[in-house]
Amino acid sequence: MAQQNYRNHAKFYIPHHFIFYPIVTALAVYSIRKSFINPDRHFEWMALGIVFILLAWLSFMMRQHYALVLQNRLVRQEMRLRYFRLTGKALEDIEARLTFARIAALRFAPDEELPGLISETLEKDLSPKEIKKSIINWFPDHMRV
Repeated sequence: MAQQNYRNHAKFYIPHHFIFYPIVTALAVYSIRKSFINPDRHFEWMALGIVFILLAWLSFMMRQHYALVLQNRLVRQEMRLRYFRLTGKALEDIEARLTFARIAALRFAPDEELPGLISETLEKDLSPKEIKKSIINWFPDHMRV
């Protein structure tokens, strides 16, 4: 497995991103196209195209919502545990000053860099992108959704 870093940390699920969505998109385009080619069945083909569009949208929203809510809770718990283990202090004391996006970006920092990077984030008001770019030795997360 390739070493994970800022440039290659995005993850795709092949059946969903490269099979399901292209098929549903093709069916939606086909249906809408047919609605213009067959004016006597315009309403039926257009309705079918809209159904495919709604199916793709619903699939995306449900998949993202369930997976991300759970993943966000796990990331938050992981960071609370790591911070406590490294500093002996509760992350909850400063968590209100960190957005979840910043906490998620901080999880890529190894133990040696994490406490200092948290301090720097709070002092300099770093964005999640700036946090990720500040990490010297990327701590990979191969188990994300």
